[in-house]
Amino acid sequence: MRSNYWLLLTSLLLAGCGHSQEKNKFTNYYNQGEQLYIKHCSNCHQPNGTGLGRVYPPLHQSDFMKDNFEAVICLMKNGIDGPLLVNGKEYNQAMPGIPTLTDLEIAEIATYIYNTWQHKHGMVDVAEVSRVLRDCTPTLN
Repeated sequence: MRSNYWLLLTSLLLAGCGHSQEKNKFTNYYNQGEQLYIKHCSNCHQPNGTGLGRVYPPLHQSDFMKDNFEAVICLMKNGIDGPLLVNGKEYNQAMPGIPTLTDLEIAEIATYIYNTWQHKHGMVDVAEVSRVLRDCTPTLN
């Protein structure tokens, strides 16, 4: 009977540690992603994600982000040149990609933008980003 108690207690503790590790990983991705967003993205999309008039689209409450997760990941690395429809408005300012970003850095930025400004996606893992980048085309056009 006593050994069953210890087995149960050990199982619960290990399960709790796994949850804690995932939460820490998410927090690390999110915090690093925020710093990378500020450095690489906020000049155009603004620190609060509202975009810049009719020049650069918003990320805050963006239907494009919601409906085009893989394209957003691809755009970070490869950019786009051509029209983009966001929240019913057309934006036609070229967005240069940042080919020097690592898959991990893109996962961190994605974790940040997809969990800020009313987005609730959860953690974007580097393995998922690597898969998307391997399969993506450089532009949406």
